[in-house]
Amino acid sequence: MAHGWDWSFVNEETEATLRKLHTNPKVDFSVPIKNGPSTHGFDYSFGFCGSLDMAPYVFVENDIPTMEPTKTTISVDEKGVWRKGPTSDDFVHANILQDLTDRAVSYIEEKSTEKDPFFLYFPLPAPHTPILPTTEFLGKSNTNMYGDFVMQVDDVVRQIREALKKQGISENTLIVFTSDNGCSPKADFEELAKVKHDPPSYVFRGMKADIYEGGHHVPLIVEWPSKGLKNSKTDRTISTVDFFATCAEVSGYNIKDTEAEDSYSMLPLIVGANQDDIREYTVYHSINGSFAIKQGDWKLCLTNGSAGWSYPRPNEIKSQKLDLPEMQLFNLKNDIEETKNLIAENPEKAVELKVALKKIILDGRSTAGGEKQQNEGMEGWKQIESIIN
Repeated sequence: MAHGWDWSFVNEETEATLRKLHTNPKVDFSVPIKNGPSTHGFDYSFGFCGSLDMAPYVFVENDIPTMEPTKTTISVDEKGVWRKGPTSDDFVHANILQDLTDRAVSYIEEKSTEKDPFFLYFPLPAPHTPILPTTEFLGKSNTNMYGDFVMQVDDVVRQIREALKKQGISENTLIVFTSDNGCSPKADFEELAKVKHDPPSYVFRGMKADIYEGGHHVPLIVEWPSKGLKNSKTDRTISTVDFFATCAEVSGYNIKDTEAEDSYSMLPLIVGANQDDIREYTVYHSINGSFAIKQGDWKLCLTNGSAGWSYPRPNEIKSQKLDLPEMQLFNLKNDIEETKNLIAENPEKAVELKVALKKIILDGRSTAGGEKQQNEGMEGWKQIESIIN
C-alpha cells in the first residue's frame, strides 16, 4: 500500500539471519540482526522470520528482537503446524495476523497526519501455514479451515481500506493486493472439492512450487481511486519484480542502470495510458531451481515435469522411469491448462526461447541497459549451467 515514499515494512522476511538465531544457542538476541530491513532502505520495520512455521518465533523491530525467547513451542496439527523453536512471550501464533494488521493500521493513522506521503509494505503471514483462523472466522466460509483463513485475510484488507478512508486519504492512495505463488496443498484440495471448490489454481496446471502456471499465475488487484482505471482488467503479463520500476515511476525516481535490471513499470496499465505489453520476456523457476521463460503466448519449461510438488515430480520421473521430453513448450493462448507439449511440432520456437533465456542470464538483466550485470548465486546451480553451457 503506497501513499508516497516514507518507507515502512511489516513482516520482513529476514529468514537467513533469523534461522541462525535458533540454530545457535549462544546467540545474543539483544544485538541487531544483519541484512535486515534498514539495510534495504526501510525507515521503520516490524516483523518476524519468513513465515509463522519458521523459528525463532520473535518479533523484530528495527532490526532488534523485541523480546528474548523464554520458551519452546511446537504444533503438530496437520494444518496448524509450526516447527519446534524458541518463542518469546509476546509472540502468540494465533494472534499474529491481527497483531500485524493493528500495527499497519496504526502506522497509517500516524503517517496520515504528516504532510509527506508514505509507503507501507505489508506481506501477510496468511493464508500460509500454520492455518490458524481466529474464532470469529471458524466455519464462516462453509468450506474448511483454509477457506475460513482466506476470509480472515479478506477482513485484513477491509481493515486497511477502512483505515485509509477514515483518515481521508483513500482517494489518492494506491493499494496493491497480490500473492507470491499459487495455492499450497496444505489447503487440502480433497476437502475443498467436496464443497465444490477447486483451489489448486483455478484452471491452471499445478500448484505452489511448480514450474506450471499454477505455481506462478496469481491475481493482482489494484485500487487507486483518483488515478487508476475502475472496473477494468488486463491480461498483460506482469511480475512482482515490476513493483520496483512502478514505484519509481510513481515517485519520480530515476532508476540507475545498475538497479532493477528485470523490473518494468506497470503504471501505464494501472492508469490506462495504454494496454501494451510492458515486458517481452518473463523468467521464473520452480522450487528445485528449474527455469521457464515466457514470451507472448509461448512458454518454454526447461524441465521434463513439474519440477515441484505436482505430478510428475522429479523423483516420480526417476522412480517410474518416465520417458519424457527434456523440455516442455506450451501455447498458453490455446492451452492455458498446459496439457499439450508442442516441443516436437515447434522445435525452432523452443530454441529461440532458450537462446533468449541464455542471453538474459549472461547479461544479468532483461531490461535494456548499457552494462551487463553480475549475477549472484549461480555457482553450482545445475539448471543454469545446462542453459548457458
